[in-house]
Amino acid sequence: MSESRSAYFVFPGDINTLTGGYRYDKLVVDGLSRAGWKIHLVSLVGDYPFPDESARALAAKQLASIPDNSLVIADGLAFSVLPNEVEAQKARLYFVALIHHPLALETGLTQLQASTLRALEIDALKHASHVITTSQHTADTLADFSVLPNKISVVFPGTAKAAIANGGQDDQYTLICVATLSQRKGHAVLLDALKLIEHLPWQLRCAGSCDRDRPTYDALIEQTQRLGLTHRVVFCGELSDTQLDSEYQQADLFVLASYYEGYGMVLDEAIARALPIVATRGGAIADTVPATAALLTTPGNSAELAAAIQRFIEDDTLRSSMKHGANEARQTLRTWEQAAAEFSNTLIQHG
Repeated sequence: MSESRSAYFVFPGDINTLTGGYRYDKLVVDGLSRAGWKIHLVSLVGDYPFPDESARALAAKQLASIPDNSLVIADGLAFSVLPNEVEAQKARLYFVALIHHPLALETGLTQLQASTLRALEIDALKHASHVITTSQHTADTLADFSVLPNKISVVFPGTAKAAIANGGQDDQYTLICVATLSQRKGHAVLLDALKLIEHLPWQLRCAGSCDRDRPTYDALIEQTQRLGLTHRVVFCGELSDTQLDSEYQQADLFVLASYYEGYGMVLDEAIARALPIVATRGGAIADTVPATAALLTTPGNSAELAAAIQRFIEDDTLRSSMKHGANEARQTLRTWEQAAAEFSNTLIQHG
């Protein structure tokens, strides 16, 4: 790679997309730019992680247009499914793969899709000069994808400062779930859990895109109606930062029923507001949230999830302890400036 601090950042679609992975990408890019890096954005067109031949051909042309000896940071959503295109350029480009979580571990894939993605990822990752992950869990998982530990660096996300949540109504507990409506996020399990504690005073507000996985959204609407919970569950859709902050401020408890998270930035964002958490242990979640602020359950187990939420609502001492734990953890969250500096140092060290 060249000696100057510049890089090309390759990703599919719109970097302003409101998901954890894209937000990590954007905030790291912003931080690198403020630190003096010249970052050239390269947006790939296509339905990733399943690009068709036309999208692959266009990606190949875009990679071929990057100047020789350039540092190329490539988000795993694209990098991991373009092994041939990456291999064609690896002799002249220095590829750093940014892996949020292995694509083959996505919930809802067919066996063929999962096996196809796994094979593509293993092939692509062997062409990376270095790999950056957003959690130690993901770094450890990449051993199953034939990536050696000395080829991996972990750069944890940062978290923006936020005001402490005020909570909802005195006679009702407001639960907030911030997650794209996709199968992996486990909203269906959460709805089943809440049906089991229908007698308790709660309301659920779900913030997250309803359009990115329309079949899942439609199924959740049908499930909500079938369970008779339409008056207690609100799907808010994708919200602006201001709107989302308002939702957080009115919440008493953050809930997340994900089957798997490569990190789970929304968990840190809940802690930033001193919100207690009830979530699963899926993926990196158990390593992300402080035990003093959270109750964690088995992914896919609605009864266990219901029992945890019930404990929070009914046990005043536990609720107070979790709030205190969240407030204490809030003080130790790292900033995005720290994350970007660590990302920069990693690029320099391994460049």
